[in-house]
Amino acid sequence: MAEELAKVFRAHDNSNRETAIESLYEVDKHQFPDVDATAIKLASEAFVDALWEKDRIEFQHLRNGSVDHDGLREADYSPVIQKLRQRATIIDADQKYAIKKTEAWKQHKLGGDYWTPFQQSQVYELRAALNDPDYPHKPRAGQSGPGPEAMRYALAFELHDMHTERHWLQGVRVMTPYFLKILAHHDDGGD
Repeated sequence: MAEELAKVFRAHDNSNRETAIESLYEVDKHQFPDVDATAIKLASEAFVDALWEKDRIEFQHLRNGSVDHDGLREADYSPVIQKLRQRATIIDADQKYAIKKTEAWKQHKLGGDYWTPFQQSQVYELRAALNDPDYPHKPRAGQSGPGPEAMRYALAFELHDMHTERHWLQGVRVMTPYFLKILAHHDDGGD
């Protein structure tokens, strides 16, 4: 699953929409085993379509090879939110998932704090995957944090941004426990 997720983002980098959808479908069918295959395909397509909408918006705000930060800050990201809301509906995630993921992507391009909303969006996706509205569960301190899995996702995204084979492999290793938690939960309800 971690390798397939890496393929999603590498396919996105290479503008290969179909490969991105196929790879995310391979991830999603294991993350959300109670959702039928047709719906999972739609959820995967919605996420990838959101990425493509994000790119379309960003390309509209390129000026001589640089991002027009003021223009992008004011850009209408509603098509991205709409696609992510479709995904959230299908996987039964809180609709805030769409808002936080879009905010993260926008801040990522603007050079702002993208990791906080990115981790928050993953908490909503994890809650859906684990069918646990109270995730994360922490014994004592750090109750306000997003949990280790959401932090792993953000770290894997950061590693992907390095665009080297070594960093992509590190991202796969970082995400393996993320998916192991989900699979263990589906297998026996444990961690």
